[in-house]
Amino acid sequence: MSYFRFIFLVLLPVFASGQKTSFKVVPLGVKGGTDESNLSAYLIAPDKSNAFISLDAGTINAGIRKAIKKHTFKVSEETVLKEYIKGYFISHAHLDHVSGLIINSPGDSSKPVYATKECMELMQNNYFNGQTWANFGDAGPGFQLKKYHFQTLETHQEIPVKNTEMSVTAFPLSHVNPYQSTAFLVKSGDNYALYFGDTGPDEVEKSDKLAKVWEVIAPLIQNKKLKGIFIEVSFPNGQPDKFLFGHLTPNWFLKEMKNLEKISGEGSLKDLKLIITHKKPPLINEKIIRKELRENNPLELKLIFPQQGKAFRL
Repeated sequence: MSYFRFIFLVLLPVFASGQKTSFKVVPLGVKGGTDESNLSAYLIAPDKSNAFISLDAGTINAGIRKAIKKHTFKVSEETVLKEYIKGYFISHAHLDHVSGLIINSPGDSSKPVYATKECMELMQNNYFNGQTWANFGDAGPGFQLKKYHFQTLETHQEIPVKNTEMSVTAFPLSHVNPYQSTAFLVKSGDNYALYFGDTGPDEVEKSDKLAKVWEVIAPLIQNKKLKGIFIEVSFPNGQPDKFLFGHLTPNWFLKEMKNLEKISGEGSLKDLKLIITHKKPPLINEKIIRKELRENNPLELKLIFPQQGKAFRL
């Protein structure tokens, strides 16, 4: 067999089975608490672009350093922070989703920060208020340094993201009802990725917030336009419902996925990429969550457990 024929036969299965990707993702932080160097933050950009947005911002600089160490980025920390990150989308104002934005603001470049009205007011009144921290924004109390443009999001309205090829639509979530978190539907061309901030199951939250998101994304799943869903699973199944505090377990995650499949069609979720976020330490709990998800996956979801600093594609 000739060398070139051998190479062709080796690579043919890769070409035949490979799917065209639409987004690249760099997790700057993947956990749900206690480790301040690894909290929720996911950079996402169109596949061949370095114009990222950060979905939440619990950890920024420590995650960039880890990504450089893993050769995900081959530029300086300053370049990633100031040039690659074009804006921040904050799902809610809990510190494990926003502390990296606050701490790194003195060294950052000028860019927008996007959040719903409730979330933005909490950040302005409690963090960027000139007392707890300098107000690096262009709204809110205290002297405004005007480095960040605080852009308030209206839910269910698609907006273009400045200096990127993406647009984003925000949807309200229930995170210990009536407190709200946010889901962000990211669009690039005809392709989409869906990111959930913290959310409890509708049944526990006495809410219909997840059901309404499922209705919106079902057609995208049917048309193969949704490339992946980032969704939290914070606790193992042993966590009592009364102590979920607006989070999911593997069982509740599966129940919500079945609710989604009822709308999108039987078998429609097979091989859909589900990026599992916000697993809460200790490490034994994280291992149990992973095990419970893998052992009870009747919908044949493609489960992805992201690692800090390691890029992947959707």
